[in-house]
Amino acid sequence: MKITRTYSRLAKEAASLLGKEIQLARKEKAWSEQTLAERIGISRTTLQKMEVGDMTVAIGLVLEAAVILGIPLFVSESPSLSQSIRSASDKLTLMPKRIRTKTKKVKDDF
Repeated sequence: MKITRTYSRLAKEAASLLGKEIQLARKEKAWSEQTLAERIGISRTTLQKMEVGDMTVAIGLVLEAAVILGIPLFVSESPSLSQSIRSASDKLTLMPKRIRTKTKKVKDDF
């Protein structure tokens, strides 16, 4: 049985925008769909779905396409992505304990 998912309007618009950014960057570089698809390691059909914002395309593939094309993601050039990850991790560490999920005790008595 196929699972039908629903997505918010904002999520759909974000996928559509990123797809259009990928298509625009590809065309600005004068790359064919086949050329970009080969660089990413996907089929041309998957790339076409990506460019129209199809929500079934794996996010990793979309991000890889954006990186290959030089599309900036999440942050500007000044702070590095690793710094942003570290900052988010630091903030998560400072969150009250009740927000974090509890870890289960390991039963190691055999």
